[in-house]
Amino acid sequence: MDKHMKIHWDSLFHNGWTLYAAASKRGLCCLTLPNESFDVVDEFLRRSFPEATLEKNSEWMQPYLTELKEYLEGKRYDFTVAVDLRGTPFQLSVWEALSKIQHGQSVTYTQIAESIGRPTAVRAVGAAIGANPIPFVIPCHRVIGKNGNLTGYRGGLEVKSALLQLEGIRLA
Repeated sequence: MDKHMKIHWDSLFHNGWTLYAAASKRGLCCLTLPNESFDVVDEFLRRSFPEATLEKNSEWMQPYLTELKEYLEGKRYDFTVAVDLRGTPFQLSVWEALSKIQHGQSVTYTQIAESIGRPTAVRAVGAAIGANPIPFVIPCHRVIGKNGNLTGYRGGLEVKSALLQLEGIRLA
């Protein structure tokens, strides 16, 4: 671990939502949901990058926040920014499966569990989805209940519903 590693951060205010984002030299590593404070970034970085220092840097974060803003405005369907994911092998497999869900599509927790070869691990899949450090970019909001209804979301069901509506996803 680089003892002089810097994690850059900045915030985006869009339609009443404040989002905080952080990136290492490898890519985007943390993104908050609208109901989360900057403390979420701080706690995540202490866990995942314990030796790093946190530095506000709008210029460094501009490409990440530009893509996020374009997505929230309905002008972007896919993110192209680099990411720096830190998690367990199981979490990484779940996040990889999430990243394959196309804009405007939804899947169930069971389908994610099956896609990673762990069909009985639906609850663990749910926990890994809840631990997703870069929502929006890794589209955990596209995962719904087996019955087609909205189910738990770290950002709250209102936020999940708004994101699904933004993508034109209609629920049962």
